[in-house]
Amino acid sequence: MSKKNRKNIVYSTNPDFSYEVDEESTEETLEPSEQLLYVSIDRKQRGGKEVTLVEGFVGAEEDLKELGKILKSKCGVGGTAKDGEIIVQGNFKAKVAELLQGMGYKVKQKGGN
Repeated sequence: MSKKNRKNIVYSTNPDFSYEVDEESTEETLEPSEQLLYVSIDRKQRGGKEVTLVEGFVGAEEDLKELGKILKSKCGVGGTAKDGEIIVQGNFKAKVAELLQGMGYKVKQKGGN
C-alpha cells in the first residue's frame, strides 16, 4: 500500500467498523492529440546542471515512463519520469519538442533560448 493511501487508523470501538482500502485509481491516458505538454530547461536544485523538463502529461504512470524512455533513448542521455514529469539530462529542449510534435502531442516551449 502506498503512503498516499495509508490511513492512520489504529483502533476503533465500533463493532461494525470495517477498514476499507481505497482502490488504486488508474488514470486514463489521453490521446497525444488531446494533450498539451510544456517543455522547458530547468537548473533549480540541480547543482547548476541543465535538464530538459516535460510537464503536463495526463495519464497512467506506465505510459509516462514509456514516453520518458523513448525521449531519453532518442537524445542518448539519462533521466527520469515520475509525478507527471519527464526529466531528460542536458539541454535538449528543441529536440524533445520536435520529437513530441512528431508523436502527435501539442507542445509549448517555456522560457527563453
